[in-house]
Formats: sequence, C-alpha cells, structure tokens
Amino acid sequence: MEALNLRLFDRLNAPAHASQFLLMTADVFAIYVIYLVPLLLALGWLHKDPDRQRGVLQALVACVVALGVNGVIGLFWDHPRPFVAHLGHTYLAHSATPSFPSDHMTIVTTVALTFLAYLRLRRIGAALGLLSLGIAWSRIYLGVHYPMDMLGAIGVSVLCTLMARRLEALYMPGLHRLTRRVYRRLFSVFIARGWLAR
Repeated sequence: MEALNLRLFDRLNAPAHASQFLLMTADVFAIYVIYLVPLLLALGWLHKDPDRQRGVLQALVACVVALGVNGVIGLFWDHPRPFVAHLGHTYLAHSATPSFPSDHMTIVTTVALTFLAYLRLRRIGAALGLLSLGIAWSRIYLGVHYPMDMLGAIGVSVLCTLMARRLEALYMPGLHRLTRRVYRRLFSVFIARGWLAR
C-alpha cells in the first residue's frame, strides 16, 4: 500500500520547474479555500431557518470530533510528510507534523458530507465536495501530503459525520438552545435593530 502511495505521490507532485499558473492555482486551493468553511458556517447560522442552524451545528460537532480523531492517529502513527522524508518537490512551507490524515481535507469533507444530509444545505455541500478535490490535488502537488493522507481524511470524515448524525438526538436540542441563547446575548443590539434574524 505504501509503495502505491509513493508512486501516486510521484505522479501528482509538482515537477522541479513547475508552471507558475499551476502553482498559483494550487496555492489558492491549498491555503485559502479552507476559509470558506467558517464563512459558510457563520452564514448558515445567521439564517432564520432552524434546520440550517442544526446542520451548521452538526457540521461543527462532526469537525471537532474528526480533528480529535486525526490528532489521536497522529500520536500513534507519526507518518512523515514528503519533505521530511526528502521526497518530491515542496512549494508550500509547512511544519513537520504527521501527514496522515490531512486536516484540511478532513474539515472540508466533513462539512460537505454533513451539509449533503440537509435539504436546504445540499447544494453548498455538493460545491464543498467538489472543492475538496482541488484541496486534495493541491496539497499533494505542493508536496505537503500524500494521496493516502487524503483517503484517510475522507474515511475519518465519513465515520465522524455518521456518528454526529446518529447521535444528534443526544446533543442537538441542548446545544441548539445554548447556542441561540449565546447568539442573542452577543448580538442583541444588531437583532434589536433588525440587522440580524432573531
């Protein structure tokens, strides 16, 4: 399996004299697309629809759990990143943390999968799913991850999304009430002026 992982990495990683256009495109996917996640979560929460709010909260819970799982995996299996193992070409500065699984891919795919389960968030989930392919390519292309890191991230995302969905009845009512209470207190001035939904 590791041999296949390395062969795929060798094919997908940028060459020594990579195209500036491809490097710029990869930078956008590898660095900036992730910022769409908090923006989409915030916008989803500010919407009046309680179903959207529950979808956003479930995505947040699933992400926190998934990143925790990634951290545990990293503690027990410190798989070196390509540049640590002196493999391929690296075009993105990154700390030498364990490569498996990819946190970026985990976050985006977890939110995408969660949103796909909610009718009013389905289109956004599908769009995030497509963007996650760009993230996977870019982080391999720039030399900070292997293909297997992306597959591992998808696996963690699927498990944590299913778990958050299955256990929703245990945490969602209380979490939704608490979050709405905090939201109303923090943004009371804007709500009173009609700038934000109650």
